Amino acid sequence: MEDEPRAGRLSTSKTDDSVERVRSLVRSDLRLTLRMISSELNLNRFTVHQILRQDLGMRNVCAKMVPKKLTTEQKANQRDACLDLLDRLEREPEFFSRVITGDESWILEYDPKTKRQSREWHTEISPRPKKSRMSKSKIKSMLICCFDSQGIVHKEFVPPGQIVNQTFYREVLERLKKMVARVRPGIAPTWMLHHDNAPCHTEASINEFLPKKAFLWFLSPLFARSQSL
Repeated sequence: MEDEPRAGRLSTSKTDDSVERVRSLVRSDLRLTLRMISSELNLNRFTVHQILRQDLGMRNVCAKMVPKKLTTEQKANQRDACLDLLDRLEREPEFFSRVITGDESWILEYDPKTKRQSREWHTEISPRPKKSRMSKSKIKSMLICCFDSQGIVHKEFVPPGQIVNQTFYREVLERLKKMVARVRPGIAPTWMLHHDNAPCHTEASINEFLPKKAFLWFLSPLFARSQSL
Protein backbone atom coordinates (compact mmCIF):
# COMPACT_ATOMS: atom_id res chain seq x y z
CA MET A 1 0.00 0.00 0.00
CA GLU A 2 1.14 3.53 -0.72
CA ASP A 3 0.06 6.91 0.59
CA GLU A 4 -1.67 9.19 -1.89
CA PRO A 5 -0.36 12.77 -2.22
CA ARG A 6 -2.12 15.10 0.20
CA ALA A 7 -1.76 18.60 1.59
CA GLY A 8 -0.15 19.34 4.95
CA ARG A 9 3.25 18.84 6.50
CA LEU A 10 5.22 15.61 6.38
CA SER A 11 4.39 12.72 8.68
CA THR A 12 7.57 13.62 10.55
CA SER A 13 8.90 17.15 10.88
CA LYS A 14 12.36 16.01 11.98
CA THR A 15 14.35 16.50 8.79
CA ASP A 16 17.81 17.78 7.97
CA ASP A 17 16.29 21.13 7.09
CA SER A 18 14.42 21.41 10.40
CA VAL A 19 17.56 20.45 12.33
CA GLU A 20 19.51 23.22 10.59
CA ARG A 21 16.72 25.72 11.24
CA VAL A 22 16.68 24.87 14.94
CA ARG A 23 20.48 25.13 15.07
CA SER A 24 20.48 28.60 13.47
CA LEU A 25 17.66 29.88 15.66
CA VAL A 26 19.22 28.65 18.92
CA ARG A 27 22.60 30.11 18.02
CA SER A 28 20.96 33.52 17.54
CA ASP A 29 19.57 33.40 21.10
CA LEU A 30 20.63 30.70 23.58
CA ARG A 31 17.82 31.61 26.01
CA LEU A 32 14.94 30.58 23.75
CA THR A 33 12.49 28.13 25.31
CA LEU A 34 11.00 25.05 23.64
CA ARG A 35 7.69 26.85 23.28
CA MET A 36 9.29 29.84 21.58
CA ILE A 37 11.32 27.67 19.18
CA SER A 38 8.33 25.51 18.23
CA SER A 39 6.17 28.58 17.65
CA GLU A 40 8.83 30.31 15.54
CA LEU A 41 9.58 27.29 13.32
CA ASN A 42 6.09 25.76 13.31
CA LEU A 43 7.34 22.52 14.87
CA ASN A 44 5.89 20.60 17.80
CA ARG A 45 7.71 20.79 21.10
CA PHE A 46 8.55 17.07 21.21
CA THR A 47 10.33 17.32 17.84
CA VAL A 48 12.23 20.43 18.94
CA HIS A 49 13.28 18.65 22.15
CA GLN A 50 14.52 15.63 20.17
CA ILE A 51 16.51 17.83 17.81
CA LEU A 52 18.14 19.75 20.63
CA ARG A 53 19.00 16.69 22.72
CA GLN A 54 19.78 14.02 20.14
CA ASP A 55 20.84 15.79 16.94
CA LEU A 56 22.52 18.88 18.39
CA GLY A 57 23.65 17.35 21.70
CA MET A 58 22.53 20.41 23.68
CA ARG A 59 21.11 20.71 27.18
CA ASN A 60 19.42 23.52 29.04
CA VAL A 61 21.63 24.69 31.92
CA CYS A 62 21.44 27.60 34.32
CA ALA A 63 24.09 30.30 34.40
CA LYS A 64 26.82 29.76 36.99
CA MET A 65 26.64 32.37 39.72
CA VAL A 66 29.95 33.97 40.72
CA PRO A 67 30.53 36.51 43.52
CA LYS A 68 31.69 39.11 41.03
CA LYS A 69 32.68 39.17 37.40
CA LEU A 70 36.25 40.46 37.41
CA THR A 71 37.85 42.49 34.66
CA THR A 72 41.16 41.54 33.06
CA GLU A 73 42.94 44.17 35.14
CA GLN A 74 41.41 42.88 38.39
CA LYS A 75 42.42 39.31 37.54
CA ALA A 76 45.97 40.47 36.84
CA ASN A 77 46.04 42.32 40.17
CA GLN A 78 44.87 39.20 42.00
CA ARG A 79 47.53 37.13 40.28
CA ASP A 80 50.24 39.62 41.30
CA ALA A 81 48.96 39.63 44.88
CA CYS A 82 49.03 35.81 45.02
CA LEU A 83 52.59 35.75 43.67
CA ASP A 84 53.63 38.30 46.28
CA LEU A 85 52.08 36.17 49.02
CA LEU A 86 53.84 33.04 47.78
CA ASP A 87 57.14 34.89 47.72
CA ARG A 88 56.50 36.22 51.23
CA LEU A 89 55.69 32.74 52.52
CA GLU A 90 58.93 31.38 51.11
CA ARG A 91 60.86 34.01 53.04
CA GLU A 92 58.63 33.92 56.14
CA PRO A 93 56.90 30.52 56.55
CA GLU A 94 55.07 31.81 59.67
CA PHE A 95 53.68 34.86 57.91
CA PHE A 96 50.01 33.83 58.02
CA SER A 97 50.24 32.90 61.69
CA ARG A 98 50.32 36.65 62.43
CA VAL A 99 47.18 37.43 60.38
CA ILE A 100 43.82 37.75 62.15
CA THR A 101 40.72 38.04 59.98
CA GLY A 102 37.11 38.68 60.86
CA ASP A 103 33.71 39.74 59.61
CA GLU A 104 30.06 40.15 60.60
CA SER A 105 27.40 37.52 59.89
CA TRP A 106 23.76 36.94 60.76
CA ILE A 107 23.13 33.91 63.01
CA LEU A 108 19.65 32.33 63.03
CA GLU A 109 18.14 30.94 66.22
CA TYR A 110 17.71 27.60 64.45
CA ASP A 111 18.03 26.11 60.96
CA PRO A 112 15.33 23.65 59.84
CA LYS A 113 16.63 20.24 58.86
CA THR A 114 16.32 19.22 55.24
CA LYS A 115 14.50 16.09 54.11
CA ARG A 116 17.81 14.29 53.58
CA GLN A 117 19.05 15.17 57.07
CA SER A 118 15.98 13.49 58.60
CA ARG A 119 16.63 10.10 56.99
CA GLU A 120 16.54 7.07 59.30
CA TRP A 121 17.15 3.33 58.95
CA HIS A 122 13.90 1.32 59.07
CA THR A 123 12.75 -2.13 58.13
CA GLU A 124 10.20 -2.75 55.38
CA ILE A 125 7.35 -3.22 57.85
CA SER A 126 8.17 -0.25 60.10
CA PRO A 127 6.14 2.92 59.56
CA ARG A 128 7.70 5.74 57.59
CA PRO A 129 8.82 8.66 59.79
CA LYS A 130 7.07 11.99 59.43
CA LYS A 131 8.66 15.41 59.42
CA SER A 132 6.74 18.66 59.67
CA ARG A 133 7.72 21.51 57.43
CA MET A 134 9.53 24.30 59.25
CA SER A 135 10.41 27.76 58.07
CA LYS A 136 13.64 29.57 58.85
CA SER A 137 13.90 31.28 62.19
CA LYS A 138 12.69 34.87 62.23
CA ILE A 139 14.86 35.53 65.29
CA LYS A 140 18.44 36.29 64.32
CA SER A 141 21.44 38.09 65.77
CA MET A 142 24.55 39.53 64.18
CA LEU A 143 27.81 37.92 65.25
CA ILE A 144 31.25 39.49 64.88
CA CYS A 145 33.95 36.83 64.85
CA CYS A 146 37.72 37.25 64.49
CA PHE A 147 40.03 34.26 64.11
CA ASP A 148 43.50 33.22 63.00
CA SER A 149 45.17 29.97 61.94
CA GLN A 150 44.87 28.59 65.50
CA GLY A 151 41.19 29.30 66.04
CA ILE A 152 38.79 31.95 67.29
CA VAL A 153 40.46 34.96 68.93
CA HIS A 154 37.45 37.13 69.71
CA LYS A 155 33.69 36.93 69.18
CA GLU A 156 30.74 39.00 70.29
CA PHE A 157 27.08 39.46 69.43
CA VAL A 158 25.87 42.86 68.34
CA PRO A 159 23.24 44.15 70.81
CA PRO A 160 19.66 44.19 69.42
CA GLY A 161 18.93 47.46 67.66
CA GLN A 162 22.62 48.37 67.39
CA ILE A 163 23.95 49.27 63.93
CA VAL A 164 27.50 48.26 63.08
CA ASN A 165 28.85 51.72 62.27
CA GLN A 166 32.32 53.21 62.56
CA THR A 167 31.87 54.07 66.24
CA PHE A 168 30.77 50.57 67.23
CA TYR A 169 33.37 48.89 65.00
CA ARG A 170 36.16 50.92 66.57
CA GLU A 171 35.05 49.70 69.99
CA VAL A 172 35.15 46.14 68.64
CA LEU A 173 38.72 46.67 67.41
CA GLU A 174 39.77 47.98 70.81
CA ARG A 175 38.33 44.89 72.50
CA LEU A 176 39.96 42.70 69.85
CA LYS A 177 43.35 44.30 70.50
CA LYS A 178 43.07 43.59 74.23
CA MET A 179 41.97 40.02 73.54
CA VAL A 180 44.95 39.41 71.24
CA ALA A 181 47.33 40.55 73.96
CA ARG A 182 45.72 38.06 76.34
CA VAL A 183 45.17 34.94 74.18
CA ARG A 184 47.91 35.46 71.53
CA PRO A 185 50.79 37.11 73.44
CA GLY A 186 53.34 35.71 70.99
CA ILE A 187 52.02 37.76 68.06
CA ALA A 188 50.66 40.72 70.03
CA PRO A 189 53.43 43.14 68.91
CA THR A 190 53.33 42.20 65.21
CA TRP A 191 49.86 40.86 64.37
CA MET A 192 47.93 42.15 61.35
CA LEU A 193 44.22 42.68 60.76
CA HIS A 194 42.54 41.46 57.59
CA HIS A 195 39.04 42.74 56.84
CA ASP A 196 36.96 43.71 53.82
CA ASN A 197 35.98 47.14 52.56
CA ALA A 198 32.58 47.37 54.24
CA PRO A 199 31.57 51.00 54.93
CA CYS A 200 32.12 50.64 58.67
CA HIS A 201 35.64 49.27 58.00
CA THR A 202 36.80 52.13 55.78
CA GLU A 203 35.53 55.22 57.59
CA ALA A 204 37.96 58.00 58.50
CA SER A 205 37.93 57.24 62.23
CA ILE A 206 38.83 53.59 61.56
CA ASN A 207 41.70 54.63 59.28
CA GLU A 208 42.94 56.92 62.03
CA PHE A 209 42.71 54.16 64.60
CA LEU A 210 44.60 51.71 62.42
CA PRO A 211 48.19 52.52 61.42
CA LYS A 212 48.32 54.91 58.50
CA LYS A 213 50.75 52.74 56.52
CA ALA A 214 49.10 49.67 55.02
CA PHE A 215 51.23 46.56 55.44
CA LEU A 216 49.77 44.55 52.59
CA TRP A 217 46.94 44.84 50.08
CA PHE A 218 44.85 41.81 49.12
CA LEU A 219 43.47 42.68 45.69
CA SER A 220 40.31 40.57 45.80
CA PRO A 221 36.75 41.26 44.59
CA LEU A 222 36.15 42.94 47.96
CA PHE A 223 39.55 44.67 47.93
CA ALA A 224 40.17 43.41 51.44
CA ARG A 225 43.23 44.80 53.11
CA SER A 226 45.54 43.86 55.91
CA GLN A 227 47.05 46.42 58.23
CA SER A 228 49.35 46.31 61.19
CA LEU A 229 47.49 46.96 64.40
